[in-house]
Amino acid sequence: MKIAIIADIHGNALALDAVLADLKRRAGADMVVNLGDCVSGPLWPRETMGILHQLGATTVRGNHDRQVATLTRETMNASDSFAVQEITAADRAWLAALPQTVMLTPGILACHATPDDDATYLLERIENGGLVRDDEAAISTRLGTINTANIVLTGHSHRPDMLRTQNGMTIINPGSVGCPAYEDDAPAHVSESATPHARYAIIDIAEDADLPDVQFIAVAYDHEKAAKRAEENGRNDWAYALRTGYATPA
Repeated sequence: MKIAIIADIHGNALALDAVLADLKRRAGADMVVNLGDCVSGPLWPRETMGILHQLGATTVRGNHDRQVATLTRETMNASDSFAVQEITAADRAWLAALPQTVMLTPGILACHATPDDDATYLLERIENGGLVRDDEAAISTRLGTINTANIVLTGHSHRPDMLRTQNGMTIINPGSVGCPAYEDDAPAHVSESATPHARYAIIDIAEDADLPDVQFIAVAYDHEKAAKRAEENGRNDWAYALRTGYATPA
């Protein structure tokens, strides 16, 4: 079985189109799974929702999906608020109804961050203002009591990564389709992929195989057009990240 994994689109319809075109060139997949954070951002949330509705991917809810669907405009950050003013009430209802986790097939669990919390990094810890791979004991604690999965798909950090635990679980983060870098303030840190590429992953699971084949894919697209869109909508921080893969310098 071949599964394409996308995550953290953040309203970047151009990047999503490029990823789906690349997947088609590679003969597609048996299943596409979307790990959430679909539309929050100053780009093309309405168009992104249209692509996702047509795609019909199995989708889990990200923290920004939850915020866009449930918070009032007055309490939202700028990226969530922009998305809300662009998408429809039906789109918000769709986001609200997304599950926090999905067991895709026996043994393959999809979640946005950790299985129990859509806003906690699974593979990373914050160190010196950035994200680094955490130790396995801490990761296992965040996984909780999950014992029915041998593959866990996670997003949220925007960092492509893979870990094979000592007890044989494979954890895969495909990276971000549409947001290659960001700054966060809870606590203050950045996530940076160091290039403007749109990221996704493909896993290929052979029958009775101990390990899946995993491809981490970086797709070039018209990131300059996306950066200009961010500037038009008053988000120079996003424009810098889209052009460089780095958060805005202090």
